[in-house]
Amino acid sequence: MRQATSAFRARSRPLVISALLLGIGLSGAQAQTKVLINPGDQGEQSRFSVYSAWKTIIEQALRKDKTLVSSVSMSTDATADLGATRSRIPDIFIAPAHVIGSAVRYGYTPVLGMDRPVQAVMVASKDSPITGLAQMQGKSLGLPMQDSVVTYLVRGEVHAANTTLKRHFKTVYDTRYQDALLPCLQLRRCDMVAVERAVFDRWVAAGEPVKIVMETRSVPALSVALKEGSKPGADALRAALAEYSGAVPGAEGAKLSPLTVKDFDYVSTLGYFTPRSLPGATLVDAKTVSQVLQGGGVFIDTRTEAEYKAGHVPGAVLVPYVEKSHKDPDFNAADDKFDLTKLPPAKDAVLVFACNGAECWKSFKASHAAIKAGYTRVHWFRGGLPEWRAAGQKVDSAS
Repeated sequence: MRQATSAFRARSRPLVISALLLGIGLSGAQAQTKVLINPGDQGEQSRFSVYSAWKTIIEQALRKDKTLVSSVSMSTDATADLGATRSRIPDIFIAPAHVIGSAVRYGYTPVLGMDRPVQAVMVASKDSPITGLAQMQGKSLGLPMQDSVVTYLVRGEVHAANTTLKRHFKTVYDTRYQDALLPCLQLRRCDMVAVERAVFDRWVAAGEPVKIVMETRSVPALSVALKEGSKPGADALRAALAEYSGAVPGAEGAKLSPLTVKDFDYVSTLGYFTPRSLPGATLVDAKTVSQVLQGGGVFIDTRTEAEYKAGHVPGAVLVPYVEKSHKDPDFNAADDKFDLTKLPPAKDAVLVFACNGAECWKSFKASHAAIKAGYTRVHWFRGGLPEWRAAGQKVDSAS
């Protein structure tokens, strides 16, 4: 009997502890916080070490404020992270500048980051005749993976010049890590490559005959942003992080310094912004969408299931657009997946496609797919759920 009682107590202990933790969370004595860390496109080993170090730093800071960390997750997909900023799922982001810049637009406050900014540079061999973007027409370009902050900055500058990567360059090679681009340049497979200035400086120090032919403005390095209304407050988190005296992960000799919204102005305006028109579709705003839905239109939500459950337009039909293609007008639809059979069968059905705002390409691409499939009454809600919320419209969430 005594053995049975001991066994029962052993089995019950995890339940008791869980109940106590739940009670703490429900009582408000400790807030539960979700943290997402994207260490950037470092090498695999460096990426994990940067993540581990930042995980320790943020957990220590939150512990000082008696904030309970419900989860700390590592991400290697900045494209998904950009969607998460718009859905406002994590409470804290530790991520590259383009992710934090997006978070700032959707209700997050920048707290602090490393005091060494990041700049993307286009690099060519020293004997190359290329001196700028105009001379790159029809050449081969090497880029880090498409969700890298480097690729984000370069793509933004190319779009700002009223062209696209696919249109301007003969070939675009993608690599997982920036250092893998040097062999592409050495073997003349790439006429130029895009990397962080720190990577270029390292190549020069090693004696590589390379030069910069174009550069972007500087943006903050890996930074911390906190969702407004979360615990701890931005000032408290900033103060707790400021007490950290160890080495900053990811940059030898760097220090943590405060950041403001203004620090992300440049990167926030570059981005993967969609075009302002789509032939064959009607561009609509939140007020028009409401009228269209009242008239029997069908709202097609092209985001992920998790985003849909976190909040969606009432009555919206979830048809996720699985996006692998590049975020530009010349995207290759064959790289993506979109189940057209989930749309109403009548080709004259009134459809409204939306996702997470002007920099979310899923609804643009889904609208394009519907038009190509023969749908004649396609409405593209470019502002998506963020504009719908801002207009004061009702938002449903999964129970």
